Amino acid sequence: MSGRQVVTYGMPTRFWQDIYYYAMTISWPWFFASFAFLFAMMNFVFAGLYMAGEQAIANMYPEGFWGAFFFSVETLATVGYGDMHPQTVYGHWVSIIEIFLGMSGLALVTGLIFARFSRPRSSIVFAEHPVSHVADGKRLLMIRMANARMNVISEASAKLRLIWNEVSVTNGKFRKIHDLTLQRDQHPIFVLGWTIFHVIDEASPLYGVSLEELKQRQAALILSVDGVDETTNQNQRGRQYYPIELVRWNHRYLDVFEDQDGPTQVIHYSRFHLSEEIDAVLSEQAEAP
Repeated sequence: MSGRQVVTYGMPTRFWQDIYYYAMTISWPWFFASFAFLFAMMNFVFAGLYMAGEQAIANMYPEGFWGAFFFSVETLATVGYGDMHPQTVYGHWVSIIEIFLGMSGLALVTGLIFARFSRPRSSIVFAEHPVSHVADGKRLLMIRMANARMNVISEASAKLRLIWNEVSVTNGKFRKIHDLTLQRDQHPIFVLGWTIFHVIDEASPLYGVSLEELKQRQAALILSVDGVDETTNQNQRGRQYYPIELVRWNHRYLDVFEDQDGPTQVIHYSRFHLSEEIDAVLSEQAEAP
């Protein structure tokens, strides 16, 4: 999230307790490759079990291990072509176990695929750089967002937080989070774009803090947005992390709307991430960090 590489020591590994988490977070190619590997390994194991019995499979073709492997695939998938079938009690018991595991595994994989497909995907796009400039005697910190699907995200809410290093006698060095008040933190119908504003005044943690101090304290901004996608009726969540170095001071965003006559509104999203430098007209109280 922060763009920094983090190395941890002493944290216990709990792979088997987090299989669902890994299955939901790995890429689709790795997901299907892992499933194919497990499928092949299970059939190799059951092929070995069939070969351990004496003539456990009738009409086995080809003879030997690969015939048992093909029969295991048919049994695990509950296909049952009928040419090969168990012909001993031992073979029937192995088949029962394999069919049970095959049906259970198919149900689990089907559930995982459905969960991956149905998981909400955020369509909220954030500007690459926050900007800050003075307007009406106040220094504003602004971040622009857009709804890539251009449908309705109803009752959207935004929260902007500042995180930086602090040192205290009792707690030592730690990362502290400050909530930054927004002029408007809710949007009833977030369809196209939304720019949030934070006023850097006496009530703001950023007030009077120099840019050098912000960098020294490794300050960063975290913007979180929540809302309900009215098309899918699913929650939409987006989050963006901005190291303080990404803030463009004395800049403003380029206008993405084109003025023209008629009922058609033209929006140039190619300008969405662009900003331009403006002259800073600062009072002593509103001086930039």
